[in-house]
Amino acid sequence: MKLYTYFRSSAAYRVRIALNVKGLIAEHIPKHLLRGGGEHQLDDYLALNPQGLVPALEHEGRVIGQSLAIIEYLEDICPDPPLLPPDPGERAVVRSMALAIACDIHPLNNLRVLEYLKGPLAQDAAAVGRWYAHWVAAGFRALEQMAQRSSADGRHLYGGSVTLADVLLVPQMYNARRFGCELGPYPTLVSISGYLESLPPFAAARPEVQPDAGS
Repeated sequence: MKLYTYFRSSAAYRVRIALNVKGLIAEHIPKHLLRGGGEHQLDDYLALNPQGLVPALEHEGRVIGQSLAIIEYLEDICPDPPLLPPDPGERAVVRSMALAIACDIHPLNNLRVLEYLKGPLAQDAAAVGRWYAHWVAAGFRALEQMAQRSSADGRHLYGGSVTLADVLLVPQMYNARRFGCELGPYPTLVSISGYLESLPPFAAARPEVQPDAGS
């Protein structure tokens, strides 16, 4: 099993957490997103993953892109411990919380969007920062309310054990802190993320402890 990754990619961060939760070992193959115009855009990687994004997982002759597809694949091949509840309705709620991050926050704030804002659209750093903070706030406002309804213990977004929603929350919270977003309005999310980040599978996935950190 090989994971094509980049230490600061929040999507790759999600997959690292999921691998750790499930006790799966993958060879990490870094693809620097900035060096030389981006190693993820080189021909050898595009031949593996035509989207030219990280992460990608290579396993048993198959290459899977998109972090949520990878995590669901890991759930299928290694169902214990589960990241999704057994009840279909509960699974749908957990997925909806995960997708609130993966579809409504992250795509508007990932590297290629920010670079387009700064480059072709000629926005200065202050404007880009406002853009980033706006979409984080829009997503976190809703997620805070969802967590207040769904958390059973104040330590997990849904119920009382780690789910797919938690796996996505921690990288997004990490990025929000990194970009200086105001987190005071989201005490439930901050508390849950703080607890999750203390767990070994989450701590071992942190960007700064990855082999390619600082490269």
